[in-house]
Amino acid sequence: MKRILHIVGTMDRAGAETMVMNLYRAIDKSKYQFDFVYFTHKSCAYDDEIKELGGVIYRIPQHSAIIRTYRLYQLLKKNRQFYAVHCHQLLANASHQFAAFFAGMPIRISHAHSTQDIYNTNFIRNLYQKASKVLISWLSTDFIACGLEASNFLFPRQESILYIPNAIDVSKFINSEKKKTQNFFNINSIKNNTIIISQIGRFMPVKNHEFSIKFAFYLKQNNIDFHMMFAGSGHLENSLKQLVAKMGLSNNITFLGVREDIDLVLANSNLLLMPSLYEGFPVILVESQAAGTPALISNGISNEVDLGLGLVQFCDLKSPNEEWLGLMQNILKKERVSPFERNKVLKSKGFDIDVSVKLLEKLYSGNKS
Repeated sequence: MKRILHIVGTMDRAGAETMVMNLYRAIDKSKYQFDFVYFTHKSCAYDDEIKELGGVIYRIPQHSAIIRTYRLYQLLKKNRQFYAVHCHQLLANASHQFAAFFAGMPIRISHAHSTQDIYNTNFIRNLYQKASKVLISWLSTDFIACGLEASNFLFPRQESILYIPNAIDVSKFINSEKKKTQNFFNINSIKNNTIIISQIGRFMPVKNHEFSIKFAFYLKQNNIDFHMMFAGSGHLENSLKQLVAKMGLSNNITFLGVREDIDLVLANSNLLLMPSLYEGFPVILVESQAAGTPALISNGISNEVDLGLGLVQFCDLKSPNEEWLGLMQNILKKERVSPFERNKVLKSKGFDIDVSVKLLEKLYSGNKS
């Protein structure tokens, strides 16, 4: 059995982490076992499941990139059982691959999950970006991307790239509508005609929850019968709750916390709202289309996410609330896409986890043809 060390930072319920867990659950564990490097002491959402599946979690809780790189190097030198390192931290992959290269790791995989750097761009940051991309290109032996835009951002000099879509357990989300229940969220103010709008993702600037709160205020001013759900956690949670209270929206917006039943949250929502500043290929948009839940999203998200089911509507973040509302109303009027059609499209486009895990196993085996 070959042990693959995944360098992830944390393993909470977020897009890239959820994709890794989907792959981990499906991979042939008689051949491959996943272990993980965290750069935090805190417990993460997937810790228990990782351990149940036989994985080991190594913690390097250092803020200093230099010390973190050195300790990763020490970890790899000391633990010679690792067959490969698989890095998921965008530009930081450069330092991880630096450690892996000098530790003598023969297989060093860099994985692109995003289309932009999360930090503000300035002269120094531009130099860092360019240097990181060069190092990633030099030091990695293999390259994986969730889509073309993510690949173009992180691997602009590479031609040989494996594209693995952000795959999911398709049947789980296809069948979620069968479990739809009356007042699933157990909120008395929700009536039969109330529009349930859900935003699912970490409370961080790129997810742009402030936009959603201001949009909710606009909906309330225009007497739209709606209720907004925020599922997730993150460092902005308290400030967002304060903003909700300040704008008098406490009865219109509910914070659901971290949820394990995202398939049911989607099935019981009329709309997924995603006003992100930018994204690569978010797993949640694959899940929402599998569940048949229409999504209203920003044009900062890669247009690759639209799988052609008529379930994704883009809107410019600079557009007025009136336009967002109009598009929301239009997409909600569309006929529901049948489970058969959703299943056929997602599987044909490679979003079934069984297809993706075979691609990954092929890469791990060294068979790149």
